[in-house]
Amino acid sequence: MKIPKLEQERFNQLHASITSTGTMMYVGDLLKKAAERLPEHPALIFEGKSYTYRYLYTKSVVFSKMLIEHKVKPRDRVLLLKENTPEYYIAYFGILQIGAVIAPLNTFLREPELAHIIKDSQPAAIVAGSEFLPLLERTGVALPPIMTEKDVHQIPDDAMMPSFSTVHLDEHETAALLYTSGTTGMPKGVMLSSYNILMNVIQGVARFELLSQDRIFAVLPLFHAFAQNTYIWAPLFIGSTVILVRKIDRHHILAGLEQKPTIFVGVPALYGLLALLKTAPLESVRLFLSGGDVLPDKIRSAFELIYRRKICSGYGLTETSPFVSGDITEETVITTNVGKPLIAIEASFRDENGQELPPNTIGQLWLKGPNIMRGYYNAPEMTAAVIKDGWLNTGDLAYQDAKGRIIITGRMKDIIKHKGFIIYPPEIENVIMTYPNVLQAAVVGKPDVQTGEIPIAFVQLRKDEPDIKKALHELCVKNLANYKVPREFICSTNPLPATATGKIDKKKLRLELNHRTE
Repeated sequence: MKIPKLEQERFNQLHASITSTGTMMYVGDLLKKAAERLPEHPALIFEGKSYTYRYLYTKSVVFSKMLIEHKVKPRDRVLLLKENTPEYYIAYFGILQIGAVIAPLNTFLREPELAHIIKDSQPAAIVAGSEFLPLLERTGVALPPIMTEKDVHQIPDDAMMPSFSTVHLDEHETAALLYTSGTTGMPKGVMLSSYNILMNVIQGVARFELLSQDRIFAVLPLFHAFAQNTYIWAPLFIGSTVILVRKIDRHHILAGLEQKPTIFVGVPALYGLLALLKTAPLESVRLFLSGGDVLPDKIRSAFELIYRRKICSGYGLTETSPFVSGDITEETVITTNVGKPLIAIEASFRDENGQELPPNTIGQLWLKGPNIMRGYYNAPEMTAAVIKDGWLNTGDLAYQDAKGRIIITGRMKDIIKHKGFIIYPPEIENVIMTYPNVLQAAVVGKPDVQTGEIPIAFVQLRKDEPDIKKALHELCVKNLANYKVPREFICSTNPLPATATGKIDKKKLRLELNHRTE
């Protein structure tokens, strides 16, 4: 697959910059180096206030020293459980700078999941927002020392930029421990090294052309791998400004947009919200990037119709640090087209026996590259099940078109097997989403003794509508083969259950389906 010459040149220059000293730059030095180069440049804008790189680095060093006073050592795990605030960045690099392993936590987790992570990671300390202290206490497990935003607020704002030496672990040691959302069971700890992180940063910057003058709109939760790359690692590496938004809601989004971002990074549900708003001030944005889930045709077409701008689809996994590919062309293609793999990433499409498939044939997507995780923490058997000879089995189904672009067709665990036929839910969901009164749609398989599985559709409506099930059935019959038509449409005006990043939670829908059957 041929990489554009300019992208390759950018990658080569960036790679040279992180290896200029003969050893690879360490991720824990990102904030320090940005503060040395651009001390008075705004690193963050949060709720109307600007924070310079000097300010963040100074605070983070004092926080690093506090962690050392709490007996936190290199390679110790430190959990970070906070909402989107400047204190997140201070704590994040305060942890990395002493050689400890940063483990950001999903703020939507409940007691059993948190208890599992605490027991699994055995943290030396927890940095948490005060509002999460009761939740941590209810886990019922032994807790290490806990630090809150009150500790950060004790640090003087006018402190001088100190002299501090970052503790550098080996570039292939674990630097970040990112626990997955747990939609397929209890959360798994994905081990990413400094090498994984920085290589993926330069892969992404080379593709998407991030610049120091860019202002990145950051509204997704910071604990997510997609957000950490685009809101933390890459901006600090380049010296960009992050417009940090506390949470996803209309008021906070519109307030953040007043700061005139140039890059907007979001998930499909966020672009759906912007389409509903219809008049969001997006004129300053030069790049709209969507990731985290497949972008439905209905959301993309509505957004492009209203704002006359294209959304670029990207693809990645926590296990890949997370970027794998991105479509930045002006050509209008199907939304499941997520572009060519980034530089140094190989893609392989294989059958169930691991045999390579020809182009335009759907198979399991395997990936190889410098951004592939080290493995799952404390889970060598689980790691061995997905990584073989350096290749990662993503669990996604996809094919490669004639131009070398990856086309995602669904998740292995989401496919429906009916009478020997394979049904890909996104195909059905896109048809249902064309109905004007439909806001969201999700199709899952229901076990059936005679056929194996049958497709069932969960649908969120804008408003109640008589005979909606009949209308949706007729729509599907008109556009789909008979075996793909859902046997039941479960419709309401209630939102479908979602993960913390706005992805429809099909695990919960399957559980609901089981309860309905019982």
